[in-house]
Amino acid sequence: MLAIAQPSGPGGPDTLEWTHAPDPELGPGEVRIAVTAAGVNRADLLQRQGLYPPPPDASSTIGLECSGIVAEVGQGVTSLSVGDAVVALLAGGGYAEQACVPVGQVMPLPPGVSLVEAAGLPEVACTVWSNVFMTSKLQQGEWLLIHGGGSGIGTMAIQLAKAMGARIAVTAGSQEKLAACEALGAEILINYKEQDFLEVIRDELGGVDVILDVMGAKYLESNIKALHRNGRLSIIGLQGGIKAEIDLNAILRKNATIHAASLRGRPIGEKAAICEQVRSVIWPWIHAGLVKPIIGAQLPIGQASQAHRMLEAGAVTGKIVLTIDGPAKG
Repeated sequence: MLAIAQPSGPGGPDTLEWTHAPDPELGPGEVRIAVTAAGVNRADLLQRQGLYPPPPDASSTIGLECSGIVAEVGQGVTSLSVGDAVVALLAGGGYAEQACVPVGQVMPLPPGVSLVEAAGLPEVACTVWSNVFMTSKLQQGEWLLIHGGGSGIGTMAIQLAKAMGARIAVTAGSQEKLAACEALGAEILINYKEQDFLEVIRDELGGVDVILDVMGAKYLESNIKALHRNGRLSIIGLQGGIKAEIDLNAILRKNATIHAASLRGRPIGEKAAICEQVRSVIWPWIHAGLVKPIIGAQLPIGQASQAHRMLEAGAVTGKIVLTIDGPAKG
């Protein structure tokens, strides 16, 4: 098969090459997918740089989500058949013509969504659902603050929170992205390049109930101050650093909760449970028109390096997907 590899080792976007690679081995309880498209995520950029290695036994090929057609089922798989259109949450291996995935992380193609669009769904849907709803338990009428509202994660979080009946504040770095967030349902729009989000939240609301944070250390103190009593802070990214001091007394006074989690390294059983909830809750919302994939750019897999540059530059609202035309072109 063909896959994205880094023959020269970790580095910049130009280290990515579309080249021949061994076919992945299909194990018991797994599904082989002929990949149609793969989503691009910030974790991919870190792996490319050598800063986020795949978990043990995962494919070393970059790519945490894909869509495609079931080409083969492994021993014990009865819920899917060859020819089924699916999307999958991966621990690695998405930037390739084939991917082998535990069946619990494979979901049917959502109704009304193309295979290419669907490649941008698994990682963001599973990340937002598991952190904002399963762990932080966002409820109808509560306020959610989303940092990076114009990102793939952010645009999905806005839609899911709105479908749940919650209210939404976002930060983003441009008026264009804030306008996109408003169109999806965000009510309080904060340009982090021009405004202090803590001041805005305090002035407008006094505080929020849940925060979905991709910044980590840089925002930690302000995030805690922005929480209501019984507030929940969910940290899913570290773009603003990994180390910061915490005022434990501030957390105690608010009876607040801080939760930090990544999706990639979770056990297979946990991922399967998340995927089942996503399939049972979010897929009907997609069918009802309440949620949709927001695809800001679509490029052929041979332009993966350009896709990485675009994501690094923050040039896209929503997700970037890479399309794969089919077997061997080179």
